[in-house]
Amino acid sequence: MKRILIILLLAAGIVMPALGQNYPAKAILVISPVQAGSAGDTTLRLVTQKMSLNMGQSLLVENTTGAAGIVGAQRLARAAPDGYTIGGISDSTVTYVPILQKRNDFEPLALFEPVSLISSSTWVLVAHPSLPARNVRELVALAKTQTRNMDYASAGLGGSHHVMMEMFSAATGIHLNHVPYRGATQAAVDVQAGHVPVMFSALAVVIGPLQNGRLRALGIANEQRSPLLPEIPTISESGVPGFVFSTWTGLFAPRATPKVLVERLATEVASALGDPALRAKIQSLGGNPQASTPAELATRIREITAKMRKVIQDAKISAE
Repeated sequence: MKRILIILLLAAGIVMPALGQNYPAKAILVISPVQAGSAGDTTLRLVTQKMSLNMGQSLLVENTTGAAGIVGAQRLARAAPDGYTIGGISDSTVTYVPILQKRNDFEPLALFEPVSLISSSTWVLVAHPSLPARNVRELVALAKTQTRNMDYASAGLGGSHHVMMEMFSAATGIHLNHVPYRGATQAAVDVQAGHVPVMFSALAVVIGPLQNGRLRALGIANEQRSPLLPEIPTISESGVPGFVFSTWTGLFAPRATPKVLVERLATEVASALGDPALRAKIQSLGGNPQASTPAELATRIREITAKMRKVIQDAKISAE
């Protein structure tokens, strides 16, 4: 029995490196749990296109949306852990969305193997140009004079857009009416059309409308101004000190995916993001390209989950 066990262990030591060397032998499905055209989806497609060229196999992105990313994430969790189904998931889905939705059955680090960080996003508070507010201070003052709560758009209940605006409302003492959509792109389109006056958005989604005047930027949610909109102050500069919020997207595999494949994928992400042209493209959309090790991504998830749990409790944010 002992001899059989030794033989099996030795065989595993031979098979696992070979598995990594022969991978990938066919196309890889990449699940995107958000709407096409959103910041995370756009960045994921750029990175996986470069990975596909480097790896010599197609990486095919499919959008599976719903429940602030949970539907697509569950599809990934159910996939075979063979390295041929992976997913680009935003931080909200693996940190605070399960808290808001009271999903005790959705434990990200028990369902997925973190692979690598891909990029973080710059966020901006935007308004339709007809809104009589040209900056954060004017928006807050206007909201406080409204007899009916001003509407704001989001990509859905419990997602980043929703949480950010509720945090902003709590920080400024205003009351706004939440209008959830089925994705960031649809929400942004309706703000451009003037159906809803204001929303928080990743810069990648709204940079075009901001540049051509279909939307107005009121404030940047990051610690520093964006080089793409250097004239727009941060929200912290605009009378809401300490208000900072950014999001990121990471690459994940189903739980029990062999470590050798996870590490290979992490290496491929780092290689793709090492390309100056790809980095420049992501930066032109307001993103910050950044790879990581699987362990670093797991640590980030734990830290942000703990932080956002407190934020949600303190601001009394609900997904209902």
